[in-house]
Amino acid sequence: MTKPNPRATALNLPPLDPLPEATQAYFDICQEKLGMIPNVLAAYAFDVEKLNAFTAMYNELMLGESGLSKLEREMIAVVVSAVNRCFYCLTAHGAAVRALSGDPGLGEALVMNYRVADVTPKQRAMLDFAVAMTEASAKIDEADRQTLRDHGFSDRDIWDIAATASFFNMSNRMASAVDMRPNPEYHGQNR
Repeated sequence: MTKPNPRATALNLPPLDPLPEATQAYFDICQEKLGMIPNVLAAYAFDVEKLNAFTAMYNELMLGESGLSKLEREMIAVVVSAVNRCFYCLTAHGAAVRALSGDPGLGEALVMNYRVADVTPKQRAMLDFAVAMTEASAKIDEADRQTLRDHGFSDRDIWDIAATASFFNMSNRMASAVDMRPNPEYHGQNR
């Protein structure tokens, strides 16, 4: 039986023991497919309702149907996390960018300064919007949305860009507040 890391954060909130059957099955799948249980899941394992809410939103945003590719959604996660200096998400989602793109340099550029990354003008506009949301969301206006339309994004795509950036702003703040640590496995992946 696969067990989550009981010290995924600085808080003393050990995972439920035993985990509910469905949660244990989900963690077993993570262990099988990823070779680990991501610490973000372990961090939420003390409260199954919170874990289920987090994973439902994450899975819909990052794996669900969208006009954005999985790589583009991961790029947003990294760029938002770079602005917020979220160690957990930069490490975990930087590894995902490396895996999905096959380009370790892209992952590193997005972590350090997305403006030097080798991305398309359309992707650059998407990342500019995600950064603007992260830095001053109240200043977003119709001109910002129109810039995305001018680069070929639909209104549904704009929703998905905004939802992904919003989710990672929340996740970054939570991870920083509780000192969530990335699994060591992420550091060496896809280099």
